[in-house]
Amino acid sequence: MDTVKFTQMKDGSREDYEMLHKVEAPYLAGTADRLLRELRKQGEEALPGYKITRLEHALQSATRAYREGCDIDWVVAALLHDIGDGLAPQNHDRFAAEILRPFLREEVTWVVEHHGTFQMVYYAHHFGWNQYERDKYKDSPHYQACIDFCERWDQASFDPDYDYEPLEFFEPMVKKVFSRKAYDPAVTQPGVARGIPPLASAAAE
Repeated sequence: MDTVKFTQMKDGSREDYEMLHKVEAPYLAGTADRLLRELRKQGEEALPGYKITRLEHALQSATRAYREGCDIDWVVAALLHDIGDGLAPQNHDRFAAEILRPFLREEVTWVVEHHGTFQMVYYAHHFGWNQYERDKYKDSPHYQACIDFCERWDQASFDPDYDYEPLEFFEPMVKKVFSRKAYDPAVTQPGVARGIPPLASAAAE
């Protein structure tokens, strides 16, 4: 296997960096597979104190988004929103958002980045904390989308009896998303705020 000639980056030549660019391409293309492996690892570990594993929570969240007819960006975000739990338990939401940011709509990554704060509405008062910490984001065009994400998918997905789709069902979606051109404005759509589509029952009222 080819290697660079340098031991300090500042000494690298054009040829060194062109070679690196070439050999890194297959590694970048393997991002989806690495994320899927990480999800499988989450299935091997119980979610401490909960009735399900981290993988089951991810699958339940994504299944709910899918069954509500949401687009691929929301479904993949629901699947991967807690992918950082193992390596960044104190800021897992931001960790996950940075993984997703090059490949999903800006509004979707914003929701993933802030869902930890929005989830506090369900439990923070039990500790004497500010239950409505999310209110500092009221001026964001993505505020309601994050409320919906948490209410309809995240907080609802800790049910050992919920009939969710298996990981294999979502694999093609993950691979499709991570095969997109990174940071393509046509994908990231900065400034766009579509929100999460209303539930069919609510839309009919």
